[in-house]
Amino acid sequence: MKTIQRGFLACAVLLGVGAVSAQQATFDPGRQEFVNNCASCHGTDGKGNGPLGELLRKSPPDLTQLAKKNQGVLPINRLYGVIDGAGVPSHGSRDMPVWGREYRIDDAQQLREARGSYDSAELVRARILVLLEYISRLQAP
Repeated sequence: MKTIQRGFLACAVLLGVGAVSAQQATFDPGRQEFVNNCASCHGTDGKGNGPLGELLRKSPPDLTQLAKKNQGVLPINRLYGVIDGAGVPSHGSRDMPVWGREYRIDDAQQLREARGSYDSAELVRARILVLLEYISRLQAP
């Protein structure tokens, strides 16, 4: 009887490990945006230690400390504006790319090939919001 119980326990443990592995393989669009567009400067952990960060005039900020530096609240509106960059003059000084413009260009090229109709502003907004959601998960306790 104990052998059967141990067998069931072993199966349960293996199934649990399999479920965790399946969860880890789940697509995470916010993380993907971060890895593709932010990690080169901010680092994969968001701490400002990316490989290109040392080439900048000003070090990239530690994104894990944003809420802590703002009385425990992640400044979503300010971050959205910085990422979108819509209010940045075209010839102003800025180390960080204007991702809103980059997203519009990328999306237009991809969607033109698919020949589908789309709302560029909504697609850019969605990409920025999933990125912000991921950055919120990076916040230090």
